[in-house]
Amino acid sequence: MVGLIRRLLLLTLVWSVPRWLPNRIVALRGKVFARINGEEGIAVAARPNGIAEFTRLYADPAANGRSHGAGLSDLFWYWLAPGPHVHQEHLEPGPRYDDVARTTRTILASRHKDEWDALVGRCTAHVLAGQRAGRIVRLRDLMMPIWAEVYYELVFREPCPPEARALIVAHADDVVSALKCTRPRHLRRRARLTRYLRERVDAGDVPFALPGLLTREEQVWYLQGTFFNTAIVQMSEAMAHLLLVVAQEPNVQSRLRTGDGNYFERVVNETMRVYPLFGIAHRITTSDIDADPPVPAGSVLLFEYPAFHHAGVGDSFDVERWQADSARTLNFIPYGISANRPCPARGVAPTGLHAATREVLRSFRLVSSVRHTRSLPNRAPALLLDVTDPGAYAVRLRALRVLDRWADVWRSLLQLGFGSYMVWDARRQGLCRRYFAEHPQHLPQPRAANPAGHLR
Repeated sequence: MVGLIRRLLLLTLVWSVPRWLPNRIVALRGKVFARINGEEGIAVAARPNGIAEFTRLYADPAANGRSHGAGLSDLFWYWLAPGPHVHQEHLEPGPRYDDVARTTRTILASRHKDEWDALVGRCTAHVLAGQRAGRIVRLRDLMMPIWAEVYYELVFREPCPPEARALIVAHADDVVSALKCTRPRHLRRRARLTRYLRERVDAGDVPFALPGLLTREEQVWYLQGTFFNTAIVQMSEAMAHLLLVVAQEPNVQSRLRTGDGNYFERVVNETMRVYPLFGIAHRITTSDIDADPPVPAGSVLLFEYPAFHHAGVGDSFDVERWQADSARTLNFIPYGISANRPCPARGVAPTGLHAATREVLRSFRLVSSVRHTRSLPNRAPALLLDVTDPGAYAVRLRALRVLDRWADVWRSLLQLGFGSYMVWDARRQGLCRRYFAEHPQHLPQPRAANPAGHLR
């Protein structure tokens, strides 16, 4: 009898592992990261008046440093290699940043709204044509080829060939997987895309003037980091969050099929409020900021998007809150702050999200039972069904939920191991610190205000 009780207790403990172990590992990972990377940074939302002063501090002209002076930058440069020193998110304010930001805005503005809608719709339909109903897909993986085709055609003004799409997707997937610490970096995979883009740039195949203050090699890295990394990753992540909401909210999915544009906008807003794409944006102050308490020059300000978005209303998903509230009444900055490097794609992203979602719902019905978190390390598994298929698929959804919970255990262990190693290795290599030591001419240049137009 005692032996039976022990076995039952052991079985209960094992079965409960997915409920408690991943959260414990997340907490442990945070402590390990802080220990290896060093304690630095001022969490803005945790200040006495953090939420109230969040946007004011974010928009302050003195909060304009981006890389130099923050140990965190070594880690982000490590993840974003090759060419992190010309990645638009990490260039310090000055002529080089202005040149890069102007080029990005020019390329994005080369398509009008209707043209952008048609481009995204056509690329989405093309990729979905190769999908079949009745299978489980990971929504982020499903979206990456779509945005690879979209941004390739935007940059090169021609349809994306299969070999280029494969290179772009492999590179973008490698970067975002490293960022989420689910896999180590594969720099050879990234280098293959660099070589391809260098050949295209050398051949004069880019119909836009690339930043003139950059070398040819840096121009290639600029294209790779801005359009074939960040743009694809962020739009794929945004679509994965949006489609996972659709898959888990049958009423939302049903209403979206009616084509109600206003309702779609509210769904997107609530999705981005609950699951903001950015976890933390860090800015380094180049002079003192008058606040309570004061923020001295050289501080690393950490702007935590989830804490800001959820303040006051929590993280429960409710589309109808946007009937009475708006971005002005809620803490809502999905594309950043206009005065401090906002996302330049903020003008085209809503149109793209709408066009891609429209094509997905035209072709398939989505259902899912997995855990939906902001970081989305599971890449959003969902069941892809025929639009006319009325099946509930209760057994498959129950199995999907159980498998996802157990996968979260193994994934958390991988994140702890890979993440700890990469944080240590990034500190060891010191890419950012070494770069500015060797190129002091690219140190931050004080200015009255930050230019707009930044792809995050």
